[in-house]
Amino acid sequence: MKRIITVVITAAIIVGLGIGWIAAKKQPPLSKVTVVGSSALQPLTEAVTKEYRTVSPQTSITVQGGGSGTGLSQVQAGAVSIGSSDIFAEQKDGIDVQKLQDHIVAVSGIVPIVNRDLGIKNLSLTQLRQIYTGKVTNWQQLGGPNLPITVINRAAGSGTRVAFEQVILKGQQAVNAQEQDSNGTVKEIVARTPGAISYISAAYLSPQVQPLKIAGVAATAKNITTNRWPLWSYEHMYTQQKPTKATREFINYMQSKHVQQTVVKQAHYVNIHDMQVQKDATGKVQGKE
Repeated sequence: MKRIITVVITAAIIVGLGIGWIAAKKQPPLSKVTVVGSSALQPLTEAVTKEYRTVSPQTSITVQGGGSGTGLSQVQAGAVSIGSSDIFAEQKDGIDVQKLQDHIVAVSGIVPIVNRDLGIKNLSLTQLRQIYTGKVTNWQQLGGPNLPITVINRAAGSGTRVAFEQVILKGQQAVNAQEQDSNGTVKEIVARTPGAISYISAAYLSPQVQPLKIAGVAATAKNITTNRWPLWSYEHMYTQQKPTKATREFINYMQSKHVQQTVVKQAHYVNIHDMQVQKDATGKVQGKE
């Protein structure tokens, strides 16, 4: 009797395993999408990815930073599915624009920040330019304390730096300064360094640092949509000309009305459909067509 029961249980297990194997065979293979590049876009991509798992559980998405230059180079080489960037591909040396397809998925405000203990909350565009070209070196010259200005610049491959210099420096040479690529690292350095100034994506703002107004104007979404706040950049997702189905579907989801009106705004970016102006690779801004 025990032998019969054992045989029955064994048979049931074998049948169960067989059914499970057949079911697994019927499941579509896991699709993989790799996103590398802009640290400014990384928080939004990660937030959307978390939600997308419930929409498309058969798609595995990996998100990494590294900077806009890295993202563009990697996607051009075919090493990643998506190269995220704060700049147009035309603005990066060594990139063949004809090989890539541009997908704008958000707009990001760029905000100058200083150490909270400094007491400075507002600067003009001219004053920012004087700081970053080395013409002003002490906060006392700008109505602040007698404290040397510690300039923290972004790394050469940073799309945020390109956008900042396009608006602020207008072709002038930036002063030699410490350079950092990561928004998070820049924020930490400014938070713990008296007299420090830098700039980060609005998505990284926190009470650790003091955001600056420019000529009394704050970096709100409303001001960005009209270019009243001039420091902003598109967040691009570049693919090769013929991306995979999984890649296309993920980008379509990023651009969808649902994501733009919810996740994009919650993550402190600007809805691409709200923009009343448009900007080209040269920095020229005009009314949206």
